[in-house]
Amino acid sequence: MAWFRRERSPLPAHEQESRVPEGLYVKCESCKEILYRKAVVDNLSVCPKCAFHFRISARQRLELLCDGTWEEFDRGLVSSDPLTFVDTKPYASRLLDGKRKTGSLDALVSAAGTVGGIPAVIAAMEYGFIGGSMGVVVGEKVTRAVEKAARERMPLLIVSCSGGARMMEGTLSLMQMAKISAALARLDEAKVPFVSLLTDPTTGGVTASFAMLGDVNVAEPGALIGFAGPRVIEQTIRQKLPEGFQRAEFLLQHGMLDMVVDRRELKKTIVRSLRTLID
Repeated sequence: MAWFRRERSPLPAHEQESRVPEGLYVKCESCKEILYRKAVVDNLSVCPKCAFHFRISARQRLELLCDGTWEEFDRGLVSSDPLTFVDTKPYASRLLDGKRKTGSLDALVSAAGTVGGIPAVIAAMEYGFIGGSMGVVVGEKVTRAVEKAARERMPLLIVSCSGGARMMEGTLSLMQMAKISAALARLDEAKVPFVSLLTDPTTGGVTASFAMLGDVNVAEPGALIGFAGPRVIEQTIRQKLPEGFQRAEFLLQHGMLDMVVDRRELKKTIVRSLRTLID
């Protein structure tokens, strides 16, 4: 009978915690404390009790990192749905849903602004748009941001927050890994600094390409960072993974990150890193 049938599936845990929910009070997904929403937002969407980092949008990220106003570029790029892909719904519908939810045409906002007085190019990924997945448009926008940084000799900052390559675009999405990596190699030859900020989650083809290629790789506390997910790895190797595997602190301990920095200290740390790299 319909009385006992669940009409809508509950959101997965990672989507429940992806934003500070609307309402007067919110529940922290880590410590389970009931918190006054404004206190969380005023604390840069970090739990004041346990320092759990809620996810924030790409535009919130730009507001956090930039000194004031920032200028978006390449805003009009949009996927042409090259494979006319359909799974449970057409890919074209997913693109429209993503635009409605985020106000962006794809999963990356690229902008120019100043960070601690330093003119910089910033590319921030938007997890709310199809899980921040990297398709042709994201790959092209990142590449153009890299090329702009090299051309104008401005430091580059990329904020990763992604589920990886976008399956709805097939091999075309995987090609973006090589394209962006080649552009970053040219940036390195030009001796222009690149700081990579990895946030929760940074996985799949994004981790396997530009996210781990920074001159300095910085992560937020507790961020999930890896290629395949822990469950897939456990099923493949038939072993239990260590506690905290693929979390930022684990990667720092094993030499894959340079720093793990609380969001409230992030801008100061990035500015200090940029000044060191420029000097």
